[in-house]
Amino acid sequence: MSLYFGAFEINQDPGRKNMLNISKEELQETLQQLEQAFYNHEQWVAEVTRTIVCHLPPDHRDVAEDAHLQCRFGQWCYDRPPQALRDHAAFVGIANEHQRMHELGARLLLDSAHESADVARDYDSFRNSLDRLRLEIDTLKHEIEDSQYNRDPLTGAENRVAMLIKLRELHEVVKRRVHPCGVSLMDLDGFKEINDTYGHVFGDEVLATTVHYIMTHLRSYDSVFRYGGDEFLISLANANLQISQKAVERLRKGIGTLAFGTDKSKPVFMTASFGIAQLDPDVSVEEVIHRADMALYAAKASGRNRTCVWSPSMRQQDEKEE
Repeated sequence: MSLYFGAFEINQDPGRKNMLNISKEELQETLQQLEQAFYNHEQWVAEVTRTIVCHLPPDHRDVAEDAHLQCRFGQWCYDRPPQALRDHAAFVGIANEHQRMHELGARLLLDSAHESADVARDYDSFRNSLDRLRLEIDTLKHEIEDSQYNRDPLTGAENRVAMLIKLRELHEVVKRRVHPCGVSLMDLDGFKEINDTYGHVFGDEVLATTVHYIMTHLRSYDSVFRYGGDEFLISLANANLQISQKAVERLRKGIGTLAFGTDKSKPVFMTASFGIAQLDPDVSVEEVIHRADMALYAAKASGRNRTCVWSPSMRQQDEKEE
């Protein structure tokens, strides 16, 4: 799937987006399953090594064409993970490398049984594949753990700790003049009144649904973070001011179409206001966030349900009010 932002064509990574749609409980269960499957895999490696060293006949399942489907790791890998995880690049890498490892393992076992001269070469190929598989598994474990512990449990947005880490990484890229980056602060208009009128459970539904909409309509390398309450920060990598404005305006208009509530005859609609600033190589990340906040304040003061871009005049106004 591709999105067009200005002159850029952005290819979406569906796996990264899909992981955000997996509940924290399901991610925890998947992580436990992965760790158990990896333990089973290491037990299998030990058995294969013993077969080779002791010159034992190989297990017929290990030399079958579908050996990768018969081991316990393969049974988990190809049958049990959540569908949303299966498109993730690291998981695809695991599945592919696991199959390749078994193909190399089968060749090694057969050559070893026949005392072929190619055993040493086959063993090196097998061990290299094992190392690559372990790296893919470690990568997926790391991403699952990050997704678990760096997310807001209600909305699925990343938290403020993850926000500063990500923005500082992007800031370093901007400093090197590699590409620009937009930062936007979003606030839901009249959210307190929604909570007061319909209750906090309804308010939570509004927040979760709105953030889910934003996440599914961002590019794969853009991110949304819960800044506080009903305020969220969006980072737009490789986006100049024009691209940032177009992306944010698209989100703002889309949010206005979301219908909330169970009574279809009386749906509740929300709007959002946005402030935009660009990461500046000459000022801190914290200052850029403050600029986006000033622009958000200007959007609220101008009537809400709009997008404002930071300008130096906002700084002057902010200093006067202080």
